[in-house]
Amino acid sequence: MPDTTPDLAARIARLEAVAAVTALKHRYFRACDAKDPDGFLGCFVPGAELDYGSLGKHDAEGMAALFASIALRQVDGGPAVLDMHHGVHPDITVHDDTTAEGRWTLKFRQVNLLTGTESVATGEYADEYRLVEGQWKIARSTFTQLWSITRPLGPDVRVKNG
Repeated sequence: MPDTTPDLAARIARLEAVAAVTALKHRYFRACDAKDPDGFLGCFVPGAELDYGSLGKHDAEGMAALFASIALRQVDGGPAVLDMHHGVHPDITVHDDTTAEGRWTLKFRQVNLLTGTESVATGEYADEYRLVEGQWKIARSTFTQLWSITRPLGPDVRVKNG
């Protein structure tokens, strides 16, 4: 019987990397919804390159600052903007021990209490990941919106915040 241990070990390492990258992207979505700028920034390598379409091109620190300026706005003692990010259909390729790439579909919903609107959108993330000090991080991310719908909330809509 041939020795398949190295091949098996490599396959297990690849599966572990895919699981770690998936957990990273879930932490990213959770930080977005929790309005956690530090958790958001912690998902990226320093200086990561981000192109988020209508939100612009920024490094990780610049995007975290923009995120905080939007996410931390308050109205009536609670968040002014309520977001729901669902990342689905991951397609992750591990290139080697320290680099990977992935694509995700975003299902997004937002209630903006400042403008009185609800938005529903979808789009695609294309990411590059790097292993840094034993942790997978996002090194580059591009988001392309596919479509969106924005509609007024109307006078009969009640939003319970928290």
